[in-house]
Amino acid sequence: MYRSFFGLRALPFRSSPDPRFLCMTPQIREALACLQYGIAERKGFMVMTGEVGTGKTTLLKSVLSWFAKDHVSTAFVFNPRLDVLDFLEFVLTDFGIPPKERTKSGMLLQLNRWLIERFREHGLCVIVIDEAQNLSLDLLEEIRLLTNLETSSEKLLQIVLSGQPELHDMLCNPSLRQLRQRVSLWCKTSPLTCEETQAYIAERLRIAGATRPVLTPEAVELVHRHSKGIPRVINLVCEHAMINAYVEQVKPIPARIVELVSLEFNLDEQPFLISPMAMSGLSEHISPKTMPDVLRPVANSIDPRKERKI
Repeated sequence: MYRSFFGLRALPFRSSPDPRFLCMTPQIREALACLQYGIAERKGFMVMTGEVGTGKTTLLKSVLSWFAKDHVSTAFVFNPRLDVLDFLEFVLTDFGIPPKERTKSGMLLQLNRWLIERFREHGLCVIVIDEAQNLSLDLLEEIRLLTNLETSSEKLLQIVLSGQPELHDMLCNPSLRQLRQRVSLWCKTSPLTCEETQAYIAERLRIAGATRPVLTPEAVELVHRHSKGIPRVINLVCEHAMINAYVEQVKPIPARIVELVSLEFNLDEQPFLISPMAMSGLSEHISPKTMPDVLRPVANSIDPRKERKI
């Protein structure tokens, strides 16, 4: 709709995790190099954490696209709320292995034979688990045991856990100390600074084919202020600002249109931080048995002297 109006070849601010639009900030570059190295060198367990909407899934897609398709086999688990049998069946199927029988032992034997065959062919096998903060403790333990699939010198399976900061708190649970000790590499994503937001917007517009400024400098500053540097929110604000500017036939996009979009989405009222006192009060009114799994490790690790991002 607005693409031709701004002279673009593609839509620059779509919400899908398209690796083409990965903006190489210093932190993203470091995380990308960390995961590429970990997978290529068969480091076994890797963990990436980051705030909601900071580009973890896009980064994971970029990491996997870096490897030749005939060299790496991947199973991308995007919904980790599975029991053990469902998880193993999903992994086998995503690897392209039809499960012969739906038993834990049968699927593990089938997976092990296939991993050995791929290893002999010098192939890499990677399981990526997105939204890993939603994994149950039982399934996390089963995933840890998958790292026992190895030769005398190499890991047959590389596992990447990606999740929100609560994932780090989960891995600090004493019952998961064996898993934590096996994590060879840690990396993270975080909100962008004002300068990084400017570079992020400029890079996505450049890739989309922009040859002229699409937003005024004042509009870009407002995008950063209202989005708090969260890439997903930056995309939301920019896309709707472009739609509104197209309707008004105005370019480049002025600050007032960005302000209007932020008011429409109530961005100034969105809770990007949860008060630790509020979380403490929540834990007083919800018993451990009824508290959602995602909140339990956070509530147990609250320091009332600090604010905690989620």
